[in-house]
Amino acid sequence: MKYNDENSLSCVVTLAYLSARNRYRIEREEKSGKGFADFIFYPRRRKLPGIIIELKADSTPKEAIRQIRDREYCEKLEREGVERQLLVGISYDTLQKTHQCRIEEAHSS
Repeated sequence: MKYNDENSLSCVVTLAYLSARNRYRIEREEKSGKGFADFIFYPRRRKLPGIIIELKADSTPKEAIRQIRDREYCEKLEREGVERQLLVGISYDTLQKTHQCRIEEAHSS
């Protein structure tokens, strides 16, 4: 069995955010900008921020957030009028079996 790959981490993120279903519409592998974001959380209420999560194996959370920005994953949230966005980069080291996370706030242009 594999416990430290992108699909396993995706499942953990999905389970961790099941309680968010009332506040967010959650899309996995969502086409946005110049690629596919691992997760986009569309807020159901205007006061909540949108959330974009990018998972990276054997990389860094900073690189995951750079990918969100470079590939313009915020585009779909911006088109829906979501002004506040949280960019979440989660990395996992397949050898050390450790995870790291970084969260940054971005605003629509």
